[in-house]
Amino acid sequence: MSGVEELYPFLYERGDPGGTPGRLATVLAEVARSTRDKIVEIERVRGELLAAQGERIGMCAEEMARRFAAGGRLFSFGNGGSSTDAEAVAHQFLSPADGGRRLPARALTQDVATLTALANDVSFDVVFARPLAAACRPTDIAVGLSTSGGSRNVLRAFTEAHRIGMLTVGFAGYSGGAMAEAADAGEIDYLFVMPSDSVHRIQEAQTTTYHVLWELVQLALAQ
Repeated sequence: MSGVEELYPFLYERGDPGGTPGRLATVLAEVARSTRDKIVEIERVRGELLAAQGERIGMCAEEMARRFAAGGRLFSFGNGGSSTDAEAVAHQFLSPADGGRRLPARALTQDVATLTALANDVSFDVVFARPLAAACRPTDIAVGLSTSGGSRNVLRAFTEAHRIGMLTVGFAGYSGGAMAEAADAGEIDYLFVMPSDSVHRIQEAQTTTYHVLWELVQLALAQ
């Protein structure tokens, strides 16, 4: 036994003489089934989102394009996995891989010194709101992501962005949580709720949505 077999011996147990599949064959079959189920589910989520929010996605992109054309900048934020999505959003606008127009964008999570100073000296709830208050203008755009819709620091950031007059764009999952309440109160201009209770499907659908937003912003600016 060597290589992968030595690392994962349980996967290479043989089936019985009667023809029962070995462990590896069973695991591979389960992986294939799980993959098919996930593909079906994410297609459902994307389809429902398009049907329910397609028009608003277009409206949001047009408003974002107007802000960029007026000299606005995009600021994105989120926690955990959503922090990596926030950085992906900023990178997509700032340095598009397919040669689109570069637009000013910054993920607040990239400034680790400021984030950790605020978390340590003030409160983790203000790690996104304080940088927005210090640097942003009414022409700017705030993009916040939370799979649960209940991240307090994301909500505080939207409250501050709304006070400044920024365009506020939110991404959530499940039923939208507290972010849905903030949208009803007018603090989030465009909230896109992914119709799923799976964190993985929510984040995949959010990725699709902000890529579509980027494409529509590029088209609007080109016109």
